[in-house]
Amino acid sequence: MASSMTTASPGQAQYQKTFLGHPRGLTTLFFTEMWERFSYYGMRALLVYYLVSGGVDAAKGSQGGGLAMTAATATAIYSVYVSMVYLMAMPGGWFGDRVWGARKTVTIAGFVIIGGHIALAIPGQAAFFAGLALVAVGSGLLKANISTMVGHLYNGPEDPRRDGGFTLFYIGINLGAFIAPFVIGTIGKEVNWHVGFALAAVGMGLGLAVFLGFGKSLNPKSSEVPNPLSAEERKSILVKVCLVLVAAAVFYGAVVALGMYTLNWALVPLTLAGLIIPVAVLTRIKRDKDLSKSEQSKMNGYIWFFVAAAIFWMIYDQGGSTLSLFADSKTADTVLGLGFSATWYQSLNPLFVMALAPVFAWLWLWLARKNQEPNTIVKFSMGLVLVGASFFVFIVPMNMAGDGTKVSPMWLVSIYMIQTIGELCLSPVGLSVTTKMAPQKYASQMMGVWFLAVTAGDCTTGLLSIAGVDLNGTGIIAMQASLAALAGFAVFMYRKKVQTMMGTVH
Repeated sequence: MASSMTTASPGQAQYQKTFLGHPRGLTTLFFTEMWERFSYYGMRALLVYYLVSGGVDAAKGSQGGGLAMTAATATAIYSVYVSMVYLMAMPGGWFGDRVWGARKTVTIAGFVIIGGHIALAIPGQAAFFAGLALVAVGSGLLKANISTMVGHLYNGPEDPRRDGGFTLFYIGINLGAFIAPFVIGTIGKEVNWHVGFALAAVGMGLGLAVFLGFGKSLNPKSSEVPNPLSAEERKSILVKVCLVLVAAAVFYGAVVALGMYTLNWALVPLTLAGLIIPVAVLTRIKRDKDLSKSEQSKMNGYIWFFVAAAIFWMIYDQGGSTLSLFADSKTADTVLGLGFSATWYQSLNPLFVMALAPVFAWLWLWLARKNQEPNTIVKFSMGLVLVGASFFVFIVPMNMAGDGTKVSPMWLVSIYMIQTIGELCLSPVGLSVTTKMAPQKYASQMMGVWFLAVTAGDCTTGLLSIAGVDLNGTGIIAMQASLAALAGFAVFMYRKKVQTMMGTVH
């Protein structure tokens, strides 16, 4: 280990050349992630609209129509897709740690994502679902490893530039997400769906070109495999994977041969997996006898945060499904006489994040100096109450639009802003508390566990849609709003008990 550190020193001097005080590699990763998020969020802005659009649309050419699915099916597909992206972050991190190293994993992920968007650009259901699967796998592989590479640029956790570097990287994420709906969203929805999906492939291609072209600016450590598989482990895993694939092929082959196959044969297992896997992972960690009494207590406390986060993301991620469908059909598409695409609403969240994140960072510091900063538990309860409040607000324009009236766009602007404020209370704090409460044995895996909260929340939405629940009805919207508000209230009321479980973590 010492020798590898020594030989890396000259390389370290090379990659530590700075730009505006930060390693030059941060610029490379900033633009790689910006273009990857451009491709991901651009495609996501189109997804539900493409699914519900009629089969042929003369205004968009002979192949301009979508897949003509119901709103419930579209919401289920969207929810399962988003949940799979976050579910794949765990195996993505595993590949980076044990098979390819972070840098090679990101490179492979980039090519997989490009292939997925190209498949989406080909008309037809088969190409569409193949493309969706590839983008989900690729995004999961990339998400888990590119943040690790940002960390590699700095001299350990104590480097004073580290937090600032991750903040700039986070801006890159939101910048790509902000631009995408204006470009990919507008062209895809208003001109031709498949041209929009092709533009997403171009976006990822630009990101990959930056990553490969400026790779020398990255820490050589990013190319290392921290904990490579032994030959025996590799053989065992390959055998298990092959057995699973063969079993799945035989099962689904039989279902198709018997003429029984419907879309639910794919959606239901994925949705159930997205609910069962998070529970199984938490249970496995919780029951590990190697954990100390203090670590066991912290895991008990962490389960509160995990469930709260799952409820939060269940509502929040409907910004791309339930709210998107409302935006297209029941919201006015002009402001001051100027028309716009419904996909533009997807730019509101990243815009608000970029505008409000610095304000919240300053606010917490200001309150901390006055010894009045809310603790982690209170911030979580605030996030839950706010996301619940956003859906209580949503009920008002839903009722107004009941008679066919197109409501003002400002209703949706307000809802997205409330949700973003809730996100800024919960999401950064959730990432921080995950690292602080992680048992030492699972320190590197717990970030993947945090992402599983998103998986669980989105799969709950997917399961409701598959079960035939109309998520576009005021009743279910009010129920979800009440659930989030009650969860926030419960977290706040039991804050002393949870704080006791957390031990020294504040």
